[in-house]
Amino acid sequence: MSADQTLAFDPDCHIFSGCGFPAPGLHTFLYEPIATIGGFDFTKPMLLALISTLVVVGFFWAAFNKPKMVPGKVQMIGEAGYDFVRRGIVYEIIGKKDGEKYVPLMVSLFFFVWIMNLWSIIPLAQFPVTSLIAFPAALALIVYVLWISLTFKKHGFVGGWKNILGYDKNLGPILPVVMVLEFFSNLIIRPFTHAVRLFANMFAGHLLIVMFSLATWYLMNGLGFVYAGASFVMVIVMTAFELFIQAVQAYVFVLLASSYVQGALSEHH
Repeated sequence: MSADQTLAFDPDCHIFSGCGFPAPGLHTFLYEPIATIGGFDFTKPMLLALISTLVVVGFFWAAFNKPKMVPGKVQMIGEAGYDFVRRGIVYEIIGKKDGEKYVPLMVSLFFFVWIMNLWSIIPLAQFPVTSLIAFPAALALIVYVLWISLTFKKHGFVGGWKNILGYDKNLGPILPVVMVLEFFSNLIIRPFTHAVRLFANMFAGHLLIVMFSLATWYLMNGLGFVYAGASFVMVIVMTAFELFIQAVQAYVFVLLASSYVQGALSEHH
C-alpha cells in the first residue's frame, strides 16, 4: 500500500469498535514515488508496467530464441499464445494476407495488456496497471496513430478522408450529417472509448476486490464474524471473476485494434 492507502486504513478499525467503514476510493489508486530519477517520480504502477514489458519480451525470447522442430514446454506455450492471437483475432478480422504483418504488434499488445491486468491478483503487487487511465490511453494512442497512418497511406489524402468520414455519394442529402457524425465518432470518440473500456473494467474490478477485502477485515469483530465469512467468499468470487475479465479485456482491446487496422485497409471503414 502507498502512504495514502495506509492512512486510509486502520488495522484496529472493526465494526462495533466505534469507527466507520474505511471505504475504498481514489486514494486506493494513488502511490507515493518509489524513487525520483532526474526529477521524474517513479511509482509502483510504473515499475509493474516495466516488469510486464520484461516478462513479455523475456518469455517470447525464451520461447523462440532457439526454436526446435519438436518444441519444448516454453516454446509450445509460446506457439499456442502466438497462434491464438494470429488465427483467433488477426486472421479473423484483418485476413491472412493483409494481417500477417500486424501479428507481432497484436501479440505484443495482447500479452502486455493481459500481464498488466494480472498484477491485480498477484501477491505483493495486487494492482492492475491498466486501472490507471494513462496506460490504456498510451496503448490506444499507438493504435490510433497506426490507424490514421495506414488510412492515408492506403487511400491517399483525399481517399483517406473519405474513408474516415464514411463518404458515400449514394447517401444523398443525409451525407453531410453522416460525415459529421463519422468525424466525431472516428477521430474523437473511437480512441477515447478504446482506452476507457479497458480502464473502466479494471478500475471497477479492483475497487470491488478492495472493498470486499476491507469489509472482511472490518467485520471481524463480535457477531460481525458471520458476515466477514460472506465477504471473504465474495473476495474469492470476485478474484476468480477478475481472472476471466482480465483475459477478456486484453482480447477485446486487440480485437478492436485489429478492426481499426482492417478498416484502414478496406474501402469503407
